[in-house]
Amino acid sequence: MTHARLFAFEADFVASLRCIPMAVRMKLDRCAIKLTLRQWSRFTLDDRRTLLEMSCRTPHDVGLYRAKLVWLVAQRVGEEARPLAEPAVALWEAAGDIPPAVAAFARSVGVSPPTPDAWSGLSDLERFTLLKLTRDNHDNVNFVPAMEEFGLLTPEGARRSPAAAMHRD
Repeated sequence: MTHARLFAFEADFVASLRCIPMAVRMKLDRCAIKLTLRQWSRFTLDDRRTLLEMSCRTPHDVGLYRAKLVWLVAQRVGEEARPLAEPAVALWEAAGDIPPAVAAFARSVGVSPPTPDAWSGLSDLERFTLLKLTRDNHDNVNFVPAMEEFGLLTPEGARRSPAAAMHRD
């Protein structure tokens, strides 16, 4: 179930699902719903597990996921679910093209960007995760650990600047 995968770099909150895992973040982008951590925290652990485990791949799945999420926000939080301000552009789905943001961010933290072959060998969720971890409004400290976890830091790519070491710790 790659759509429900939890990464090792998310280990500090896996048991309680107290933070929104990358697998759920990708589904939120797919169904174009903005979910805050405050809203997520009002869901039960079973709600969170359901959102993690539900498929959100086909148009039918996306519709079911969106409906479940809208219902949960209304029931648990007493609010209307809000659409994403800017619908996500699914750059992670283009297995052949490394997004410039991923390549630039990798270089900025002192690691080599993924090669085209390595990028295309990643799952949609792995590509989504790397792309998400380059965004300005995200906690990017997990970018290098994600690169390591996904097997992208080859001996040549593992050379790090002091900035990369800071992002790892």
